[in-house]
Amino acid sequence: MRHEEYMKSRMAEENSADMVNSPSHYNQSGIECIAAIQAALGPNFKYYLQGNVMKYMWRFDYKGKPIEDLQKAQWYLNTLIEDVVASDES
Repeated sequence: MRHEEYMKSRMAEENSADMVNSPSHYNQSGIECIAAIQAALGPNFKYYLQGNVMKYMWRFDYKGKPIEDLQKAQWYLNTLIEDVVASDES
């Protein structure tokens, strides 16, 4: 497959994929990037989540996809809440 064809197929895949909850480019060999980051950071994972909430809130009005960026901020905030609740329960 030529590079141009490959790139067109990737763009079509990304356009049909859920770019907020499960973007395909964050999954390698069945391992989600977010799970690897959580494993590497341990109890400090919450700060990574907090930083991403801030990032997406900061830029949502400038990148051309404000709803998608706000949904990503919401996803990270929901994940942060789940992480804090799980920490409080243990």
